[in-house]
Amino acid sequence: MRLQALLAEVDPVWHGTGAEAPDAALLARAVASPLGRRLLASGLAEGPAAQLLAPVPAGTVSPISRWQRARVAALQRDLGTLAFAPAIRAEIGREPVRRLKAALGTGYLLALDRTVWDGKVDSDVQTRLTTALGEALSSGGDLAETLAPLLDLQGRAELQAWATQRDPALAQWASLVDAPAPLPPPHLPEKPVLVVHTHHQTRAVAS
Repeated sequence: MRLQALLAEVDPVWHGTGAEAPDAALLARAVASPLGRRLLASGLAEGPAAQLLAPVPAGTVSPISRWQRARVAALQRDLGTLAFAPAIRAEIGREPVRRLKAALGTGYLLALDRTVWDGKVDSDVQTRLTTALGEALSSGGDLAETLAPLLDLQGRAELQAWATQRDPALAQWASLVDAPAPLPPPHLPEKPVLVVHTHHQTRAVAS
């Protein structure tokens, strides 16, 4: 991925100060300018993208070229859905199950797939997940829209916890495509994360 395309994928907040994004017009001019791009990339390389933008051996495939924003989002959504499996499986009422199936689509099958993960968690984690899902179900409105940020945030936490140890460059890239945000505690074991990651990586390579 060319530097200009890379910078266009990074959430603007990462180029700002604190939680403030820079002026949109000023940022657009910087991305369009060779000098501006070098300055923006230098700022990232000295901070949140030190591993991502570090020199790599010839032939090494950067996660940037394989994990476009949409693919990162899909990976994180699946990880978040799987992380909520204990609460999703606990919903056995006809109406909650109907609504969850409609809202999650194929993600509902992933949450129920015990060959990917048995869904065993500590009681405090079970309580947290069940409470959050229950609030989403009782909030009214479009359940898919209500669940999306909940699942995505949990998915971001799960990917960061795994990739920070296994693929630091991917962890940094996944962090950069979204605005900084406090993440919930991760709880997925390594194996199910690897299964979901491998599935999405295989699709990325095939395309």
